[in-house]
Amino acid sequence: MKKETFVTKAQLEEIVKKYPTPFHLYDEAGIRKNAQAVKEAFAWNPGFREYFAVKATPNPYILNILKDYDCGCDCSSLTELMLAQSQHFDGEHIMFSANDVPAEEFAYAAELGATINLDDFTHIDFLEKTIGYIPKTISCRYNPGGVFKMSNGIMDNPGDSKYGFTYDQLVEGFKILKEKGAKRFGVHAFLASNTVTNEYYPVLARQLFELVVDLKEKTGCDIKFVNLSGGVGVAYKPDQEPNDIYAIGEGVRKAFEEVLVPAGMGDVAIYSEMGRFMLAPYGCLVTTAIHEKHTYKEYIGVDACAANLMRPAVYGAYHHITVMGKENAPHDHKYDVVGSLCENCDKFAIDRMLPEIEKGDLLVIHDTGAHGFSMGYNYNGRLRSAEVLLKEDKTTQLIRRAETPRDYFATFDCFDILKDMKHPEDKE
Repeated sequence: MKKETFVTKAQLEEIVKKYPTPFHLYDEAGIRKNAQAVKEAFAWNPGFREYFAVKATPNPYILNILKDYDCGCDCSSLTELMLAQSQHFDGEHIMFSANDVPAEEFAYAAELGATINLDDFTHIDFLEKTIGYIPKTISCRYNPGGVFKMSNGIMDNPGDSKYGFTYDQLVEGFKILKEKGAKRFGVHAFLASNTVTNEYYPVLARQLFELVVDLKEKTGCDIKFVNLSGGVGVAYKPDQEPNDIYAIGEGVRKAFEEVLVPAGMGDVAIYSEMGRFMLAPYGCLVTTAIHEKHTYKEYIGVDACAANLMRPAVYGAYHHITVMGKENAPHDHKYDVVGSLCENCDKFAIDRMLPEIEKGDLLVIHDTGAHGFSMGYNYNGRLRSAEVLLKEDKTTQLIRRAETPRDYFATFDCFDILKDMKHPEDKE
């Protein structure tokens, strides 16, 4: 099997005339189609809302595309809250899910009217001391401990996770929050990452539905929503079967009808906070082969590096690579595809069978629409690349310019380092 690109070689050759590689490219048509599918898959639940995980792709253009489908923003920091506010998301459409939270971030979330999702039992007191009250609507993150299992085995290990309340803390926390004035409650849990199975959300949903029935009985709290968070993954490898969001939605509906409806809780809203599923397949990193090296292995050096996409270097994550124009050529050359950082882990692929690559070839690194640009950094003084939107009419729009050396040095404002510096971008 092979992965298809959402852009052709001819299109890319025109795009690179305007925007030099490397850059992240996003597919507006694909994003819109997927957002509509998510909305349809959960339309059976009148209160459903996807709170897009802003950390995955923090770009106002992307947020505004998703806003067209009534998506909200799941924020985990002050700047993400500011980004959501700048694009006129109201408090109802902002979820603040953070951990180890500075007081100023709680205060700003409360000022925006965001739903605050508490990560720890001690944060109840911290929040009250910070803002002077407990909000009428509040959410708490649950961690069941142990390992999370499904029919195909162990999926993850929540017991080793730094996130969430224990069961006993959750029961006691709901009681305390109710005494302090909370009226509307929600429960959130994230138990596994990047699951490529239609089973994950339904299994998680059933556990959380049974939990909230129990919580209501033990605390008397009015539970208004269950937040399934993220964890729905994408098929990074070409031989993986992608998730079917309609099958996932139907599985959650079945658990809802079997657990919540008989308990008289059929009005509970379902929320999700997907970042990877919403955006990853609809973005790619476009880079150019600029060097080749023949030593103990065959290397292809590209003009992107781990500073543009760190997942392969940090996680050993697989990202498929297409050599544009050579999609049907034999994959008979074994390469390490590498960047320029002074770290040996700066590799987009190791021992990858690809067509013969020549200097100047355009490479598309797939599935970088989430946790791609957003995880970038400036090691070795490398500069963050541009973000470009391939619009529905196949025109392009620059939605974030590439960094320049001036951007890199801008925070040295306590020195005169910029005063007499010669910049490569300066024109004579």
